[in-house]
Formats: sequence, C-alpha cells, structure tokens
Amino acid sequence: MNRIFKPKFFSLFKRKGYSKAQLQSDMLAGIIVGIVALPLAIAFAIASGVSPERGLITAIVAGFLVSVLGGSRVQIGGPTGAFVVIVFGVVQQHGIEGLIISTFLAGILLVAFGLLRLGTIIKFIPHPLVVGFTSGIAVIIFSTQIKEFFGLNIAEVPAGFIEKWGAYFSGLSSFNAYAVAISVGTVLISIYTKRIIKKIPGSFIAIILMTVLAMIFKLPVNTIGSVYGELPTTVSLSFPNIDLGSISQYLAPAFTIALLGAIESLLSAVVADGMISGNHRSNTELIGQGVANMASALFGGIPATGAIARTATNVKNGGRTPVAGIVHAITLLLIMLFFGKWAIQIPLACLAGILVVVAYNMSEWRSFYSILRGSKYDIVVLLTTFFLTVLVDLTVAIQIGMVLAALLFMQRMSVSSNVIAADSDIDALEDYSDLPKGIEVYEIKGPFFFAAAQKYRETLKGFGKKADVLILRMRFVPFIDSTGIHNFEDTIKYLHSINVKLILSGVQPEVKKELENARINFLIGRNNICSSYNEAKAIAIETMEEQRQAKVKNE
Repeated sequence: MNRIFKPKFFSLFKRKGYSKAQLQSDMLAGIIVGIVALPLAIAFAIASGVSPERGLITAIVAGFLVSVLGGSRVQIGGPTGAFVVIVFGVVQQHGIEGLIISTFLAGILLVAFGLLRLGTIIKFIPHPLVVGFTSGIAVIIFSTQIKEFFGLNIAEVPAGFIEKWGAYFSGLSSFNAYAVAISVGTVLISIYTKRIIKKIPGSFIAIILMTVLAMIFKLPVNTIGSVYGELPTTVSLSFPNIDLGSISQYLAPAFTIALLGAIESLLSAVVADGMISGNHRSNTELIGQGVANMASALFGGIPATGAIARTATNVKNGGRTPVAGIVHAITLLLIMLFFGKWAIQIPLACLAGILVVVAYNMSEWRSFYSILRGSKYDIVVLLTTFFLTVLVDLTVAIQIGMVLAALLFMQRMSVSSNVIAADSDIDALEDYSDLPKGIEVYEIKGPFFFAAAQKYRETLKGFGKKADVLILRMRFVPFIDSTGIHNFEDTIKYLHSINVKLILSGVQPEVKKELENARINFLIGRNNICSSYNEAKAIAIETMEEQRQAKVKNE
C-alpha cells in the first residue's frame, strides 16, 4: 500500500524541504489560478445543467484534495469541459442525486484503478481515440453555448445535437444584440489581453469588465442571479439517498466518469512533467483523484479531474509544489464566501464567450488534421469516436472507440506478421546455400497470437510439404497466446503425419516457457528447441544423415 500511495505533498517536503521564496511563488501562482478557475468553475457547472455553486464547490473540495493526495507536484484539479457532456446526460436521466451517486461511485473506481496499478495501462489509450472524443466534446460545448452567446429567446433547448441546432436556427430572429456584444467582447478580451498583460488571465479581465458594464448600463441580458438566484455562502456535507436495488443503473455513467477522469488527469500530469522536468506517480494520482471525487459528491459537487489549462497556468506563474493547488482552493473558497453577491451579476453571455474560447482550445484541431493525413486505421478510430461523441453519446463513443482501436490494431499486427523463407530475407546475415537438399528454413516475424495464428498454420502446412526437415526460426516472435499454441500444436501433428521433422531456433525465453507449459516441447522433442540457428542447423544435418542411413539400410 505504501508503495502505491505516496502523495507528492508529503514526500516532496520530507525529502527537499521548503523555502520561503518557493512559498511566495506558490501562493502567488495559487491566487492567480484561483482567479482563473472562478469563471470556469461557474461556466462548466451551468453548461453541465447544474447550478453554478456546484462548480465552485467542486473546484474547492476536489481541488484541495487533488493537491494534498495526488501524485503530481503541480496538478490543479476541478471541473473541466471534458465532463460537461457526461454530467448533462446524467442529470437529464437521473437527476442531481443520480449525478452525486455516479460521481461517488466513479471515485471508488478511480481508487480501485490506482490500487490495481492501472495508472500506466491507461496511458496506452490510443491518441486518435483521445483526440476524437476531446474534439467531439469541444463541438458539443460550443453548441450548448449558442443560446446564451446570442441571447436567443428559446424556452427549452433540445438535448440532441441536430435538434439543438434546428432550434437555434428557428429562434435566430430573437437574438439579443447586447448579449452578442458581451459574448464577442469576452472572446476578444480572453484571446488578446494575454499579449499585453501576462499575469492576469484574459477571462478574468473579461468577466470583470463585462459585469461592470452590464451593471452600469443595466443591460437587458440574463445573469447568474436572474436565472439561478443567490449563490450560497456555505459549504456543507450532503448525503444522497442511495437505493442499493437501483445502484446498477449508475455503474455505466460512473465507469465513464472514472475512465475519462483517469485519462484527463494523467494527460495533464504528463504535460506538467514536461514543463517542470518532473515525474508524477500515476497510481497515487488516480487514488487522489478518486478520493477527491468522492468528497466532491458528498459536498454536492460534480466530477473533477486534472485541468490541463489551469495546471499550465500554475506552472507558468511559478507554482512548483502542491501548496499552489491548496492556495487555489482556498482562494476560491474566500471568493465564494465573501464575494458571492457580486458573482451573481455576471452575464451568462460572458460565460458563454469564455466557454467558446475553452471549446476552441479543447478542439485540438491541429492534432485532428494531422491524424487525418496519417494512417487509415487511425482515421477510422478518430472519426468514429468523434461522430459518436457528437451525435450519440460519449460513453458509447469511448466503448466502441476502444473496441475498434483494439480490433484494428490486431488486424494490423496480423497483416505485418508473416512466415517467410529465410533465404528470401535480404537482411539475413546467415548463408543458407550450404544446406543439404531436403532442409528448408523459414522464419516467423511477429507475435504468434490469435489474429495471426490461422495464417501461420496454413502457411507452415504448405511449406512442410516441400521439406524433409523444417527449421523454423522464432527469434522475432515476442509472445505466443493460447490460440497460437493450439494452432501450432495442430501444425506440428500435421507435419509429423507427413514425416516432416520440425526444429525450432532462437526461441525467446517467454515463448519457450509457454511452449513448455503447453507440453509442446514433448511433441517436438526437447533437443529440437534450440537457442541458436547454428545449433538447429547441426541437428537438422544430423537428422538428414540419419534418415539417409536408414533409407540405405532399408534398401
């Protein structure tokens, strides 16, 4: 347990100490990140279909625990755009209590992922799959903000993507020019002020300026207060009513939340490692994220994960230890407790503008375009995941995307795996010209697994008809699975039936162990499994001589 769970917050200070200068840098970075997180936490909550304070609670509770218990020195946790689609869907289907239960279960799953040391395995999820659902989420976030961006007078926006845009076009004539001006102004300020002011984020400048303008000129636009009422000034525990008989219905969304949270947090941690030349502890990070999500649920929050943009902001402003993340959470708590009455004056059009910028940054259009120019297999995974995310459901997109990626990978491996005549290999170092007639040498290149096993069996049976002794080189076979062993055993029996002697050479230790476990060594003969080609060649020549002498004797 101690080896799996080692939070950076404790081990970092114990090993290196903590200077006053670093404390000042972390505090400044934490305050800046807290300011950055304020509009994002509110905006993500509203876009997810929940009240704005739930986003703040998530950023405070989960953000604090991710920093204290996580495996990264600079990770900033909280609500992110990646969860908007999932949270909105869960709330629509199961209500707020269903979301809280799903989030709590997701936290348990994340802890289990960490305890089972799955942190490194999750990193192997294909890049096209990640880009596909991330870009899809960006499109959905953008589409959910059109109503507030243009101030459209639409009573209820449909949930479906195509239906949603149909409603937008139908209600386009009701747009509010003031809302459009605030939204466009927010986008421009968010993008361009960073060229002038480095320390203060553009989104924060936009939210202050647009809120003040809306209040001074009493602009007729929707605000947080006019739609959602007052923000609470307390944070308290809230236990949902859990019916154990119906808990199974929350497992699917919980697994999606956990998987997406794991991917996002570890991606963010990897990006942060590159920025600070550090190394995060992936399993500890998953456990920390799990505890943070359970706590967020108990305080009425929504799912949380590592936020790449806020983590990068933390690093760029001097944050180098988990103290910065803790200060970020405390900053948000103080804002919620003492400035909540001002936050309700924020125009929803301003938050829509901020989320449009977030959606653009999430879109990863450069990576999307790059993959479209690459392998057809990657293109299939990318587009399938993207369109399923946008048009169907993120859960379905991840499930089908993972299965499709695995199937395509196996298909590619089976195509690249083959059996060739050794003397046809132009890169071969050995000279096969001195072999006696009747000895054939072939080589397997690639894993001997179920996707390629049938091809190997058919090919080897065909080659066996040409030889008296068949040397099969297996130096490039990294592993063999049960299907491969079954087909290999069938092939050996067939070769025996036509009086062909089989000799293996260059068998790697793991493969040899699997063959021995399946008792293939008895079927071939222990002495016929050789560590080198020269050894196999000597046995083959000796076998041919024995067969020649036996033939002469019989005559």
